[in-house]
Amino acid sequence: MSKIEISLPDYFNSLPEDIRSLKEKIQNIEKNLQPKEPSVYLSRNEVAEMLSVDLSTIHNWTKKGILTAFQIGGRIFYKRSNIEAAIQKLEK
Repeated sequence: MSKIEISLPDYFNSLPEDIRSLKEKIQNIEKNLQPKEPSVYLSRNEVAEMLSVDLSTIHNWTKKGILTAFQIGGRIFYKRSNIEAAIQKLEK
């Protein structure tokens, strides 16, 4: 049997490394990509019930900027994610 040698352009030599690099980048994107959850809005009463506090406490926390309120028409709502983010871990 005779041996046939094929000479490829230089850019083909780096192809396996390029593919490996692309795989790593895709895996990193997949790992960090979080599907976007739709925003859940809660009424003042729902927030008060969720946190086991009075409506006046929700009002005071909103005035102090602890909670962020959103309004549509005459109704006030709070994003559930903002409420959860406002809860802080106590450091010992």
